[in-house]
Amino acid sequence: MLFKDSIVGISIKPKRFAARRCLVNPWPLALAKFLVPGLLGITGVLLQAADESLAVLREQLEAAQDAKDNPAIVELSRRIVEADPKDSKTWETLARKQLELDDLGRCGTTLDAWQTLVRPRPKVIDDIRGDLANARKDYKSAEQFWRSYMAASPEAIDTLEKLAKLSEAAERFREAADLRTRVLARNETGARLLARANDYLELRAWDKAFADVEKANTVEPSDAAVKDSLPRFELLKKFVPRIRSLDVQIAKTPDASPLWLDRARLLTLSEHPSLALKDCEHVMKLAPGRMRARIQSGEALLDLGRVDDAAKLDVSYDLQRGNHKHVSDEALHALGVSDEMVLKNPDQAEPLVLRAKALRLIRQYTLALADARIALKLDPGSAAAHFEAANALDSLGRTHEALAHAEKATSLNPQDPVAWYYRGLLEAKRANFDSAIHYLSRSLGIRESSEALFERERCARRLGRTAEADVDAQPRKQLSVPQE
Repeated sequence: MLFKDSIVGISIKPKRFAARRCLVNPWPLALAKFLVPGLLGITGVLLQAADESLAVLREQLEAAQDAKDNPAIVELSRRIVEADPKDSKTWETLARKQLELDDLGRCGTTLDAWQTLVRPRPKVIDDIRGDLANARKDYKSAEQFWRSYMAASPEAIDTLEKLAKLSEAAERFREAADLRTRVLARNETGARLLARANDYLELRAWDKAFADVEKANTVEPSDAAVKDSLPRFELLKKFVPRIRSLDVQIAKTPDASPLWLDRARLLTLSEHPSLALKDCEHVMKLAPGRMRARIQSGEALLDLGRVDDAAKLDVSYDLQRGNHKHVSDEALHALGVSDEMVLKNPDQAEPLVLRAKALRLIRQYTLALADARIALKLDPGSAAAHFEAANALDSLGRTHEALAHAEKATSLNPQDPVAWYYRGLLEAKRANFDSAIHYLSRSLGIRESSEALFERERCARRLGRTAEADVDAQPRKQLSVPQE
């Protein structure tokens, strides 16, 4: 009741209000003097605890980085920037790790939050945004961000190298070489010299390329990439005089397809398939009907490991190669000759048949079948075209269709021993051994060969006719194989 009486007294005697209030209520000030230092002390304890917690998180982050524990790195980085939003170093760690883990959406969100919370805006954000755009295959934006970062940080050689690679992917090799020159001015290594040497190769600056490789070998002779590249460059040196000669001829007659293909051949033999491919692709645009260009393009793609791209050209992965692991000169010559014949005689079947045979001999059956079918449209009575169609179809696993063409080939040209022999082989594949023996005998009646005797012997033994088989076994070793 004391607090109530005091209120009444205050209302009755207003003149004494201030004095009496001071006398009656001294405790709030005292309480404040007691509480404020206490609250400040508690705040200090909490801040100290937060600092200690951050220190623990940072120690844990360092341990996670040492252990390469990616999920832990992401989670600990996230906690640290929540507690300390101004920590740009940890923001960068988080963003780069999300990018490395292909978590592109969260990486973008992290960059947005970092940019909002930290002032002034960290320059490195543009570098990471460039990496993010590159990962999303937005190469134009990637280049813009990287160039923006380079303008603010001209010594960032890693970003210069990223720009160089982007220029190479866009086949801007002059620009790439210039960027790599800037990198080398800051930090010269064997690998970086080798990278510029490859740009010079694309520019056909042979001497500059060789100079860079020689310097790379001097700077870092133990570098694995440099050591691996030396044999290829030494091999290329042997071909360069002939390549230079073709360079001159091509400059004079740029529409001469055979010259481009001859140069591509030398580049293939020198184990530089990417350079060879560019020449072949040029010819395919210049003269799409040239099968030699298609085969050389396919070979280059296969050498580059681009099997699917070769298949888009209908060039099979089992392309026939010689002992030197390349299509033989004879095969390419046959294709080149038949290409010329096809181009000069587009309404005749025979050139197409010759090209189909050349394709068959290098195991390119899809292309061989296409030529054989065009030949049959031009001349349905061409026994040779039916024979090539049969071979191609059989090799593609379509034996029933092949047999129909083989029958037609023997009907149109009954004096061809190879056609009868092949018809016998097709019947043997169907386990029709009696018919196979009959057709093989027709082949042998025209011309004896060890191969036909062997197949007839094999069929006879499958039928249990051992005496007949033994008769065929005697003379076949003295005979030659049919030439086809």
